[in-house]
Amino acid sequence: MMETIRIDRDARGVATLTLTRADKHNAMSAQMIAELTDAAARLGGDDAVRVVVLAAEGRSFCAGGDLAWMQAQMAADPETRFAEARKLALMLKALDEMPKPLIGRVQGQAFGGGLGLMSVCDIAIGATGAKFGLTETRLGLIPATIGPYVVARMGAAKARRIFASPRLFGAEEARDLDLLARVVPPEALDEAVEAEVAPYLDAAPGAVAAAKALVRRLGPVIDDAVIDDTIRALVDRWDTVEGRDRVAAFFASRKG
Repeated sequence: MMETIRIDRDARGVATLTLTRADKHNAMSAQMIAELTDAAARLGGDDAVRVVVLAAEGRSFCAGGDLAWMQAQMAADPETRFAEARKLALMLKALDEMPKPLIGRVQGQAFGGGLGLMSVCDIAIGATGAKFGLTETRLGLIPATIGPYVVARMGAAKARRIFASPRLFGAEEARDLDLLARVVPPEALDEAVEAEVAPYLDAAPGAVAAAKALVRRLGPVIDDAVIDDTIRALVDRWDTVEGRDRVAAFFASRKG
């Protein structure tokens, strides 16, 4: 039984994959990573599913990595960190390669891994007032495992504007950066998502899957070598004095 996500389906074949850790701002735990990976495989292989909407309960879309998960990485050896980071990377890969249209419904805030989730969507619609950021460098870390998908979405030139800076930015800038396709008032979010869903129901499912696969082949290469390189880059940052000190100071401030 899933505890961190929920899947709802309607008669048209539209599946809504909802993050349900609202009390944690839908931060990604090890369990959520595993459940999302499984959901991507199941939805991708279900011929009755035509479109998937990625949504979230509560005030936030996804606040990035769960604090308990981060603490576990801080205490782990490099081999364990590599294995755990790989699970996150493969979850994003599974969603990215899912042969169904994936539409993001984004509200509240999305930081770090939340931007990774947005970037593996084929299109993401955001609510006005939402806040975004790649805050990893504040902790002495880097947006590594999400990096290939974020850069593929924005392009290198736009990624350079935010990739190394922990500053927060609004929905309109997220649209300018191509993280969001449209920005609408919160009360219009469902209608805007439905406007993206409807055309896919008139398309041939096999053609949609083939078109998505073609886009991936024509775009930046995100293969096992690239994924492993990003994982090593993240593990290396965990092992630096700067990374250890910054993360430790962050958790100390949370206790205070």
